[in-house]
Amino acid sequence: MSWITEYVRPKIRGLLRRDVPDNLWTTCDSCSQMILTKELHKALNVCPHCGHHMRAPVMDRLKWTFDNGDFTRIELPSAPVDPLGFRDQKKYTDRLKDARAKSHLDESLIVAHGTIGGHQAVVGVMAFEFMAGTMGAAFGERFVAAARLAILQKAPLVIFTASGGARMQEGVISLMQMPRTTVAVEMLKEAGLPYIVVLTNPTTGGVTASFAMLGDVQMAEPNALIGFAGPRVIQDTVREKLPEGFQRSEYLLDHGMLDMVVQRKDVPATLARVIGLLMHAPADVKAPPPRPQAPAPAAAE
Repeated sequence: MSWITEYVRPKIRGLLRRDVPDNLWTTCDSCSQMILTKELHKALNVCPHCGHHMRAPVMDRLKWTFDNGDFTRIELPSAPVDPLGFRDQKKYTDRLKDARAKSHLDESLIVAHGTIGGHQAVVGVMAFEFMAGTMGAAFGERFVAAARLAILQKAPLVIFTASGGARMQEGVISLMQMPRTTVAVEMLKEAGLPYIVVLTNPTTGGVTASFAMLGDVQMAEPNALIGFAGPRVIQDTVREKLPEGFQRSEYLLDHGMLDMVVQRKDVPATLARVIGLLMHAPADVKAPPPRPQAPAPAAAE
């Protein structure tokens, strides 16, 4: 046998058999380009090829929002685990266990407090990774707790939405959270505190029909799907072709349902500026350096 057979070929086979981590690459939901997961995380889960804003995990969202990524999570009240004893293909309690194991979260809303641009703020982030961010009794308890904490700290409440709507396994109890969260928003308004909503992709169902559209300032990430029913359901109902970009952030901005559409990287600075204006305090945010000006063209002789 030659040295190629004895030495080179086994080395090549060893290289080909080397295990590649499953999470090394991520495919963009919009343009289908392959992106190194490490690079995608540096870009705040925004596709560098097409600018598509992918879903963001709750803990990453909190780190990106608060100054220096420093925040304190609060202990949140619990609620009856399975008030209706619901079962479809599996028990509701089993679905909750699976969701908690996969997401490492205990519910679809996480609440923390800290500073944004030097301003105290309470931030609630909806976890789409937990049962599609659906709203149930536990969610309502947490939302009310977040509002009460904001009132106690005399700080604004910021909510990042991402949800498929009410949680069907809790039936009418989940629908009762719509007026309940609305009352919590009214508590903030009576206390004279700002309530700011950042809508992300997707925000649908009972969440859109309640607290998600009641902000003093409504901002959204680019191309986020925002609506009560999905566009396919609406099109089948009205039997008409829907406009281009229907129910997307930019469409809603053009029709007066949003105040602004903000790139993910600009959300913390925008929140700091808005909080400063609403709380009548200057934002502790460094202005970006001025862009270099192109030299003026020489005058013709």
